[in-house]
Amino acid sequence: MTEAALRPRRSVLYMPGANERALEKAKGLAADALILDLEDAVAPDAKAQARERVCAAVGSGEYGSRELTIRVNGIDTQWHAEDVRAAAQAGPHAVVVPKINSAAEVHAVERLLEQAGAPDHTAIWAMVETPVAILHAEEIARASQRLTVLVMGTNDLAKELHAEHVPGRAPLLTGLSLCLLAARAAGKVILDGVYNDVKDLAGFEAECLQGKEFGFDGKTLIHPGQLEPCNRLFAPSPEEVDRSRRIIAAFEEATARGDGVVTVDGRMIEVLHVDNARRVLALADAVASLA
Repeated sequence: MTEAALRPRRSVLYMPGANERALEKAKGLAADALILDLEDAVAPDAKAQARERVCAAVGSGEYGSRELTIRVNGIDTQWHAEDVRAAAQAGPHAVVVPKINSAAEVHAVERLLEQAGAPDHTAIWAMVETPVAILHAEEIARASQRLTVLVMGTNDLAKELHAEHVPGRAPLLTGLSLCLLAARAAGKVILDGVYNDVKDLAGFEAECLQGKEFGFDGKTLIHPGQLEPCNRLFAPSPEEVDRSRRIIAAFEEATARGDGVVTVDGRMIEVLHVDNARRVLALADAVASLA
């Protein structure tokens, strides 16, 4: 696993860039990553001040081990170029770009970052949230080595599809699946979209479990109250860790004996199961290191 893929991103919390109290509160939250938002959460007349505040937060060194990212305004807005240039100078872990629709747009963001002197560690996270983006997801995912993460924008996608937000997300499953395929084909991380009803923790937990079962690396969040269940559900469970250890041990013992057939709990084990078990243990160790 690459370093980018191994880093835990179970919980990725949006924080409004114009809200100084929210940015201060974020320093003590148990989020694996923060998206300091200059887009939807900021009114037009507050964009410039929010940009300064967010870049200062990134440079403060007061957010511990959390991964810090800045969501800039979209390519088609008057604020985009200045947002990207300012973010490049601040040097966050990543710049999150909304409504990326093509590889050409990824290349444009990359050029702007490099022209502004962005450090090598500042990655691009591309938000996939339109039908056009879904249909070009693999092209987007493969566009650049600097692009490391796809972020599902499920609210905008539902709007574009004229779809309803319903339990189980049936109207969005095709898009989610296509983006997961694209991310895995390109070796990139992918984050699930937000859950809007912050008071419905049962529904939120169900959607976290669905996302984990699909294969998402984590979930974007809109409220701190969603952090604990998200961190818990997207981390390997004690049962998964125990089974993974037993799979590896059984396979290594069988290999040493020259046995061609290995079973654990009555199920046949192959190399692919061992690889997955090692991934689970690596992620569990990475999560433990955050504590």
